[in-house]
Amino acid sequence: MAVNVTTDKTYDADTNTGVAVTDFWATWCGPCKMQSPVVEQLADEMGDKVSFTKMDVDENPDTPSKFGIMGIPTLIVKKDGNVVDTLVGYHTKEQIQKTLAQYMA
Repeated sequence: MAVNVTTDKTYDADTNTGVAVTDFWATWCGPCKMQSPVVEQLADEMGDKVSFTKMDVDENPDTPSKFGIMGIPTLIVKKDGNVVDTLVGYHTKEQIQKTLAQYMA
């Protein structure tokens, strides 16, 4: 499964069902370049249980502002449209899996 690109206009619709992870990133962000392959690997392994999206914060300022995102990468985890967790900074695959396991029933 691929990581789908989401925008300010499509974010709510893209993340309102089940467990959804959004990677908030920017092209100039070094840690984001380290986080992206981890998120893509998780999408390949868990994409049937969790939806994965990514949003460029420079192109889509409204959604990051709504969530008060000050640092990137930030991963926001939603379950059925509600934010249940926020991971700021680089996280390993294992750390993200452990976080997601709490919300997958």
